[in-house]
Formats: sequence, structure tokens, C-alpha cells
Amino acid sequence: MSNLKDIKSEIEKYANDSNLTELQIIEKLKKHYFDKQVNENLKLYKERKKKVSEITKDLKISPRKFYAILEKNNIGHQKYKKK
Repeated sequence: MSNLKDIKSEIEKYANDSNLTELQIIEKLKKHYFDKQVNENLKLYKERKKKVSEITKDLKISPRKFYAILEKNNIGHQKYKKK
């Protein structure tokens, strides 16, 4: 519990030093760690060690969003045509 109090106090200190609110800081941290997870999973996807379904389940995103991330990073993938 004391670790959580330490984190809270550090966030409050940072908020006082910068022009950001605590929620904005948390959102930036969330985005940073999500991007970090995405990059790790992209490496595994490139090496064919992890499938799209496993990655989307881990990241809790839709496959469509994952394919958009692949296209944004210019990573080749199989495109299926719906009929």
C-alpha cells in the first residue's frame, strides 16, 4: 500500500511542476505502456511466434485496429477479401 502512496505523491509532484493534471499524466503513462506492449507484440508477429488472435486478446483490441497498426508501421500482412 505504501508503494501506491509513493506513486500518487510522485504524480502529484509532477502535476504541480508541469501544466498537466493528474488524469492527463495517467493517460500519457497509459499510452506509453500500451505502445510498449504493441511494439513487443509486433516483434513477435514479425517472427511468426504469435498470431493476430493471441495479440488482440492480450492487448484487448479488435483485429481491425491491430491491422491498422500493422499498416501504419508498414508491416506486411495477408489481406482477405470478404465476399
